[in-house]
Amino acid sequence: MGQDIDLEKIRARYGLLAVVGSNIAITAVAIFGVWQLNGDRAVIVGVLTSAFTAMASLTTAYLGIKAVSNTAQSMSKEAGRQQDAERQQQQDADRQQSARPALEDEAPSGPIGGLGAEPPAAAPAPNN
Repeated sequence: MGQDIDLEKIRARYGLLAVVGSNIAITAVAIFGVWQLNGDRAVIVGVLTSAFTAMASLTTAYLGIKAVSNTAQSMSKEAGRQQDAERQQQQDADRQQSARPALEDEAPSGPIGGLGAEPPAAAPAPNN
């Protein structure tokens, strides 16, 4: 379990590093492009809009994938716990079922506590 957590931390760090690195690269290319355009405002707006869109899309995709991954992991862990609980309940029920016939075999046959039994015969009268 600890190894899974460490692996997730590594994935999160490198995923975030990839997103930040990509955003920095997009920013650098946009700055270089604006610098080379020498003040053509219409094209500069297009370059900056495209750069902003690319950065937003990349960041949103990373965060969306990360959120779905976290949700799937928590659901699979919960499903595993639920399956374990159901398995345990089934084992308990099986144990109870196997214990019942043994108790029934040991039970005395016939009526219990005199219910449904014939009344005892009268004691013979003494002969004096």
